[in-house]
Amino acid sequence: MEESLKQRIIGVCDKKIASKGEGVGVSFYAFFAQKNDNPQLLMEVAEWWIKTHRLDHFEKAMKIKKLVEGTV
Repeated sequence: MEESLKQRIIGVCDKKIASKGEGVGVSFYAFFAQKNDNPQLLMEVAEWWIKTHRLDHFEKAMKIKKLVEGTV
């Protein structure tokens, strides 16, 4: 996963955690605008989320952040 995407995911997770607490959940769609303007990038994240890590649709933002940072 490219560094800019990692930073985007971490930033979204940080923002959600700051506003709703450590128990907040996210979906991989949270990292994209409402419209699908970059299908290749969306599919890359979907594959990472679904195939690589076998995550549920919604996961805790803290868990996702740690996975992206490589601390899990």
